[in-house]
Amino acid sequence: MFRPLSIFVGLRYTRAKRRKSFISFISMTSMIGLALGVLAMIVVLSVMNGFQREMSSRILGMVPHAMIQGVKPLDDWQPVAAAALKNPQVLAAVPFTELDGMLSYKGLMQPIQISGVDPAREGDVSIVADHIVQGRLEDLKPGEFGVVIGEITARRFRLNVGDKITLIVPEVSTAPGGITPRMQRLNVVGVFKVGAELDGSMGLINAADAAEMQRWQPNQVQSVRLKLKDLYKAPEVSAAIVQSLGDRYKADDWTHTQGSLFSAMKMEKTMIGLLLLMIVAVAAFNIIATLIMVVNDKGADIAILRTIGATPRQIMGIFMVQGTVIGVAGTVIGGVLGVIAAINVSAIVGWVERVSGQHIFTSDVYFISNLPSQLQWQDVALICSAGLILSFLATIYPAYRASQIEPAHALRYE
Repeated sequence: MFRPLSIFVGLRYTRAKRRKSFISFISMTSMIGLALGVLAMIVVLSVMNGFQREMSSRILGMVPHAMIQGVKPLDDWQPVAAAALKNPQVLAAVPFTELDGMLSYKGLMQPIQISGVDPAREGDVSIVADHIVQGRLEDLKPGEFGVVIGEITARRFRLNVGDKITLIVPEVSTAPGGITPRMQRLNVVGVFKVGAELDGSMGLINAADAAEMQRWQPNQVQSVRLKLKDLYKAPEVSAAIVQSLGDRYKADDWTHTQGSLFSAMKMEKTMIGLLLLMIVAVAAFNIIATLIMVVNDKGADIAILRTIGATPRQIMGIFMVQGTVIGVAGTVIGGVLGVIAAINVSAIVGWVERVSGQHIFTSDVYFISNLPSQLQWQDVALICSAGLILSFLATIYPAYRASQIEPAHALRYE
């Protein structure tokens, strides 16, 4: 089978033993360094994807994906929900009311966001029912002013099911100040724990109780809460629904309340990816030192090839092939090991915890008890492509130096 001279000789040089074992050692070090850099990038980005997935499922599973609000409280929310459900992106639509206030208990206070919900329908749009650790969501009965609070709030106030707490909400009035506080005693009927900041800043009451606190009719609600198939399309979907309903309605979505958090997480992933790419670049450019030493070691061979007719381009191709083989081998090894490590990182961390007897992630400190990982093949493809490109670029200068060697000068002392 015919093979070009550059590929044939370059592959032979890769396999052949060199006169100086130190060059072989440097070559192996370059390959190992590149493999470790690729492995580290895949594992770290997969763990960051896992954390982002956990945050998305926990936080965005609690807050509304989108809301359709009326200019005034909605007397009949069902037609709005029916119009929203006509959009193929909408999975569920339920009544929803939101209040901002302060919780007060035995002299302690904290701000809180209260959500007025329908307990029977809340499971269609929220994960809160799956994270109740005390009590039940169904205990939010109209007229009883029950509240389900987060675990952080319960721990801060040392509350349990059956305790009473005071909610203070602002109310517009004709007083000189324009706003007067209104107090309402609430009965703690449940505690939820989703493992995020919402455990200390969110509470749930019955929608009818929220309407009474706002001095509305019992059937009135502030908005219709939507659950979407693709939550990243929330702005477009909610805007399209409002456009079909008319000017009496307005849209809101999670990007206004939680968008900054996820933008920060995305930027953090990008910056860490760039820093890890520098490690891959350092390992890849070690190939330059390897090839320069190989060129000096093979000076006589280069001169002989030139005298029997090899062109400078062919000489350059020989060493580019050799350096590229090192880069491909390091990238492939690092990619395979990185994929295996990313898939099994939770099991690896669990094994380390069992062997060492120390818990790296405890639920008392972190909102998760294990190290999440989500392998994304586009990340693997991007990392491996970057490793291959950097390895190829690292071969150009040493290969060019080899192509400029003069046969007479190289053979002078042979």
